[in-house]
Amino acid sequence: MKKDEYFFEYPDFNNVKDIVYDVVKKYPNNTAFILKNKIGKDINYEYKTFTDFLKDINNLGTGLYELGLKDKRIAIIGKNRYEWVLSFTTILLGNMVVIPLDKGLTEIEIENSIKKSKADVIIFDDSTEETITNIKNKSNTSVKEFISMNKTSEYKNIYEILENGKALRENGNKQFEETEIDSEKASELCFTSGTSANSKIVMLSQRNIAFDISAMHATEDFRKTDVNLAFLPLHHTFGSTGVLYLLSYGAATAFPDGLRYISQNLKEYGVSVFIGVPLLVESMYKKLEKEVEKQGKTKIIKVARKVTNLLPFTKRKVFKPIIDQLGGKLRLIISGAAGLDKDVWKGFNELGIKIIQGYGLTEAAPVVAAENAKYGKKGSIGFPMKGIQVKIIDKNEYGIGELAVKGDNVMLGYYEDEEANKNTFTEDGWLLTGDLAYIDKEGFIFIAGRKKNVIVLKNGKNIYPEEIETLVNKIPLVKESMVFGLPKADDMVLSIKVQYDIEYVKEKYPNLDFSKIDLILWEKIKEINKTLPTYKYIKNLITTKDEFIKTTTAKIKRYEEIKKLQQRV
Repeated sequence: MKKDEYFFEYPDFNNVKDIVYDVVKKYPNNTAFILKNKIGKDINYEYKTFTDFLKDINNLGTGLYELGLKDKRIAIIGKNRYEWVLSFTTILLGNMVVIPLDKGLTEIEIENSIKKSKADVIIFDDSTEETITNIKNKSNTSVKEFISMNKTSEYKNIYEILENGKALRENGNKQFEETEIDSEKASELCFTSGTSANSKIVMLSQRNIAFDISAMHATEDFRKTDVNLAFLPLHHTFGSTGVLYLLSYGAATAFPDGLRYISQNLKEYGVSVFIGVPLLVESMYKKLEKEVEKQGKTKIIKVARKVTNLLPFTKRKVFKPIIDQLGGKLRLIISGAAGLDKDVWKGFNELGIKIIQGYGLTEAAPVVAAENAKYGKKGSIGFPMKGIQVKIIDKNEYGIGELAVKGDNVMLGYYEDEEANKNTFTEDGWLLTGDLAYIDKEGFIFIAGRKKNVIVLKNGKNIYPEEIETLVNKIPLVKESMVFGLPKADDMVLSIKVQYDIEYVKEKYPNLDFSKIDLILWEKIKEINKTLPTYKYIKNLITTKDEFIKTTTAKIKRYEEIKKLQQRV
């Protein structure tokens, strides 16, 4: 059997309305969302079925239409919560245009994003209300309606609109429900990472999104009994499409209380599926390793892994005490947005928790490739999803070149940016991803690094920073690292900036003078250098206890970090 076979029946969704109505027809009484309501010290849980969800969509949509918002552009900003998903899905089912905004941006950047996307309406929550009020008071945008997700807000809120829409529907108003979807038009305007000044706006159609979700059905093992914890920021396509994807299976979604509470939330909701970025997935694994080490069971677990690799059906039983630390139900982790540590991939799989590494980008709605339910390989991003073509352009002597993509998931283009479109698409319509990759003999795709991050030495040798960072990040003392070229004369000095793990330092070196950390790290890096060709040797080290400048999907903003370092020199 070919390793890139399609193993499951798959639908052919044309738009998001198809997805919602399909799941309601199949699983009307399945729990779609688990909501936690806090009143003082009391906590109660609300379980919304798919039927409830569709009623809320139709009520909210009817209410929005009554406000004259049909055909308008509606921005959404706020924390991950039910009202965010409800607003997002309603806008799409109403054939309107949705503009997800990053709540982590500054006020000026949010205002610029609203202007740039020409939003008519903004839906916001309590965490962003002050910022939105300031923007409203300045009157510099085209926004005419400001709608809060919170009942307690002084603004018009979603719940008032829901009630109004419900009353209208009971009186026979079917305008929203009968809306026909234009599957090919630009229905979602997504900002790429970066400041509002240089970020681009990706135009996605509902066909782009629905095609990508259909394609994932062919190879991935999700189930109607699954519970998903929606941790990834919903303004990012990986987050919002991930929720729609699980929804399309009839699975339930819960919302996290925050980074510190992930372990608690996994147990609280009985989470079986987790979609995350490598930094978070690797952090989860490191905590498991520390606990095993604390209990003095490292050697026993090592031996047990060898045995269970021969008897894979025994894994979850043998490693139940470890799996219980992640809530006991977790069976599948999807990692994307950056490369995952190979040892973490191997470790989770050996414990009986399947880990799938995938690859995508906003411009491709977002998933392009992934390991499938049966076949994976350490370090690989698997195979192209069904109906998606990939090829490697301008290969070097090692078969590494730029990854190009074609398929119905590929964006319509960048909004009002013809120059960017010319630079991103080939003449025959291939999307240039900006990522360097190669494909092995079995068809597995491997990402070598970002094209713009490659360090070219005077001797013509190419260095892929991500390759070296993966090695350095394995040092227990290291939290994260960034390899870069420091200009010297007409060449580059290979350098690295390392964020050390303060908690690890306190635990392992309680009496250490912090000024000695550089010496300890340098010895470790010299050991890594010995395993590399001489041209890849790290020759300069900078350490910090502070977090790197990052995007909301935890990617280091290299340009900003390097600019900051250059200002210090």
